[in-house]
Amino acid sequence: MSVRTIIVDDSPTMRAMIAGLLRQDRDIDVIGMAANAAEARVMIRERDPDVVTLDVEMPGMNGIDFLEKIMSLRPTPVVMLSSHTAKGAEATLRALSLGAVDCYAKPAGRISDLWSNDAGRLVQMVKAAASCKYKLQGRTLAQPAGPAAHIGKAWNGRMIAIAASTGGVEALNHLLGSFPADCPPTVIVQHMPAGYTAMLARSLDRAAAPKVMEAKHNMPLERGHIYIAPAGPQHCTIKGRSPMRSIIDDGDPVNGHRPSADRLFASLASYGPSDAVGVILTGMGDDGARGLVAMRGAGIPTIGQNAETSLIYGMPRAAAEMGGLDDVLPLSSIAARLMELCSC
Repeated sequence: MSVRTIIVDDSPTMRAMIAGLLRQDRDIDVIGMAANAAEARVMIRERDPDVVTLDVEMPGMNGIDFLEKIMSLRPTPVVMLSSHTAKGAEATLRALSLGAVDCYAKPAGRISDLWSNDAGRLVQMVKAAASCKYKLQGRTLAQPAGPAAHIGKAWNGRMIAIAASTGGVEALNHLLGSFPADCPPTVIVQHMPAGYTAMLARSLDRAAAPKVMEAKHNMPLERGHIYIAPAGPQHCTIKGRSPMRSIIDDGDPVNGHRPSADRLFASLASYGPSDAVGVILTGMGDDGARGLVAMRGAGIPTIGQNAETSLIYGMPRAAAEMGGLDDVLPLSSIAARLMELCSC
């Protein structure tokens, strides 16, 4: 069955480029192209697409405001297209928090670079977005209960490592909203374009009780702090004791990603059961699954988000099928379980 897609962009050239990229795949059917929100609103109502690609910056009603209307009136999988700028990253994070499935970062420079630099990414995003159409229309995510006053009895020294991809920004907002201010040291790999993770850290820092920041090389991991692995040409791993430290180093992509969740989790597999907990959230693909298998094999507790609350049940499913999970939980239950595992 074809993925029926509507393209919304004010630039005729960009609409043509996006359509050309999508039409390379026989399973995608571009059923309409709109230059603004008014045109798109009519098309979406009349044609009921499986996916909408939506430009962030448009005259009149911008993409973010239009996305908010789509998600409140007629929830539809949306892939946002944004620029590689600070403004574009900020708008993208807002869109992902509002329910956009994914973000496609346009290359800096000439529009023609879109074609040469794509490497099939947009097709992959649109197909993944289509797979969650009915889940998006029917789901309700539980709101975070609010941060607890403290971790519980007493911290037992465990750190937390989390991996997320498609749907992860929204999931992290909910999960970290239930973390107490004195949470265990927490390191997160969220698949994003290079340059976006610093903005993600600032956004989460405003929403969560702990301090959230982008991880840096050789940074000591402290209680009450959450560290976002920087996206770019490097990985984030953990080394050392008392304190553990984040190591940012170069390396080839693993499972197509830098940073890779498998690299983060694998670095913790050399520790013992009392040192860490691993968590895998919503996301496309299988990055992190093998690392969790190694962690669980070392006796380290592992948790996966369940299918019902995952926007894309790819990464958690792969971890479960490989035998890498101790617990499979709804998103609303993960924070409480983590604090339990990290308390004496």
